[in-house]
Amino acid sequence: MSVVPLVFTSGWASGINAYAVVLLLGLLGRFGGADSVPPTLERTDVLVAAAVLFLCEAVADKIPYVDSVWDVIHTVIRPIAGATIGALLASQDPGSLGEVAAGAMGGTTALISHGIKASLRMAINTSPEPASNIVASIAEDLSVAGLVTLAIFHPWLAASAAAVLILAGALLVWFAVSRIRRFVVRRRERKANRSAPRQPVPAAGDGASRVPY
Repeated sequence: MSVVPLVFTSGWASGINAYAVVLLLGLLGRFGGADSVPPTLERTDVLVAAAVLFLCEAVADKIPYVDSVWDVIHTVIRPIAGATIGALLASQDPGSLGEVAAGAMGGTTALISHGIKASLRMAINTSPEPASNIVASIAEDLSVAGLVTLAIFHPWLAASAAAVLILAGALLVWFAVSRIRRFVVRRRERKANRSAPRQPVPAAGDGASRVPY
């Protein structure tokens, strides 16, 4: 079986939530009998670290503006995680795809999906209510869990779904760009209005307010 679809799907998922990918693959390999999962991800210390970081992300990812700061911090971490996971997966099937090529595929896919996620979260943060952040975060986590699990048993089907999600996400980003621009313009206008000097109000006995007869 080719490791390409599994690398592609894990790369997409790493761009959304890298810690969930490590945790889920490790659990599937250790307790689910998934032969395609490298032993490194099944180690107890790796699973514990991934679980703790996943819980941290589960909280931060649902708070408006904090989620965008978290995304900025993970602009480097998620692609590196996608590349590392891809290389490890390729090491389990040496005849399918080279580790360097798998790392490049996983890292690039993770960078693309991360960019889409971060852009959409910026657009969502233009809304004052926090419910949309929570809904988006839960939907992302469920998508990652579902596609990574599907990729273990039906890799090509999972890869096809991940490709569709990338295309749909890119389309949503295209629509969201205008909303982000409007949000930035409104913030600049409010800041300019606050810093602008106020015009003096004429007093009641001011000659300028008298009506000539």
